[in-house]
Amino acid sequence: MSGDKIKLEILGLSSSQSQSGSFALVLGESGGNRRLPIIIGMFEAQAIAIEIEKIVPNRPMTHDLFKAFSLNFDITVKEVYISDLKEGVFFARIICEHDGKVFEIDSRPSDAIAIGLRFDVDFYTNESILTEAGIVLTDEYEEEMTQKEVAKSENTSLEDLSSSELEKLLTDALDKEDYEKAAHIRDVLNKRN
Repeated sequence: MSGDKIKLEILGLSSSQSQSGSFALVLGESGGNRRLPIIIGMFEAQAIAIEIEKIVPNRPMTHDLFKAFSLNFDITVKEVYISDLKEGVFFARIICEHDGKVFEIDSRPSDAIAIGLRFDVDFYTNESILTEAGIVLTDEYEEEMTQKEVAKSENTSLEDLSSSELEKLLTDALDKEDYEKAAHIRDVLNKRN
């Protein structure tokens, strides 16, 4: 594990406007202004939301089962580490301990976070992921886009826009807290760099 670990906080969960059944899980750099939106499925979003809201389901969900299984075999979860980003797909590791021995389990970030919440552990990523996929929130908002630019952005695909137009759209999406749209714009920009 690299030494440039950056602590993350869960900032929110919003339903996806473009992909039905998908949600944007927004993680924020602890003490910083970078945001890391990750698109996740409905089941994982539900599992995260239930734990955040401290709702107890009638029967244990998969992540509750994982916790019960782990505790029965004296395995504790120490932290969750969002470790890699390959071709737009995030990878995570669940750092566990058993009898003083630390080991890592590969996971999707959504499952790792749902499990990490149940063990009340910290979430981390590294500088390279935040540099590549993080979205910076700034205090100074760009001047409003003209109606022409808005019309253009609605009638063309993101790939057809210039990088500066995409940057303006990104700022606009963040202002409106449309993290899912922001994540798509970020991905288009990242493919160009």
